[in-house]
Amino acid sequence: MGKKKRSVGELNASSMADIAFLLLVFFLVTTSMSTDKGLARRLPPPIPADQKQDDVEMNKRNVLQILVNSNNDLMVNGEVLEVSKLKEKAKEFILNPSNSEELPEKEVGSFGSFGNVMYTKKHVISLQNDRGTQYQAYIEVQNALVAAYDEIRDDFSMQKRGKKFADLSEEEQKEVQKIFPQKISEAEPKNYGGN
Repeated sequence: MGKKKRSVGELNASSMADIAFLLLVFFLVTTSMSTDKGLARRLPPPIPADQKQDDVEMNKRNVLQILVNSNNDLMVNGEVLEVSKLKEKAKEFILNPSNSEELPEKEVGSFGSFGNVMYTKKHVISLQNDRGTQYQAYIEVQNALVAAYDEIRDDFSMQKRGKKFADLSEEEQKEVQKIFPQKISEAEPKNYGGN
């Protein structure tokens, strides 16, 4: 006796596309994508074509000049310096704790709930790299400078409010950032070469 073949009924798959679409939308809405953060830098506004370009005279004491050559050697205001010491050098420059004549001019400013604060309003950190500078060296210098500002803000916040900068209210954080703004000016890379 021959076996009878059974026919399998068709499966209705018309709603499968709808389910797949709903799952896709669900996962797109509920998952978060990591976004890369860049370096926070404020670029100067472009100079209009009809405006004459004047060189701005700055008092040398208000500028911390940092050069990184193609051998990744660091020179700060004409002196060779290790990257590991850059953060402390930058902090000393930004704060000018002893009110030295060789460091930025200090002046008094009024900052909301912090009252009158003596600070270096006109300080600028000028950073320039050689075209051959390795990316890792560039990032190490950037990290040291940002760490200097972070530590200064934390120390100031602890001294004035007894808590770290990140724990301050949004308004207080803005005031601290006005007292210690990140003034890092980056010039276009040039060919300096090695020592």
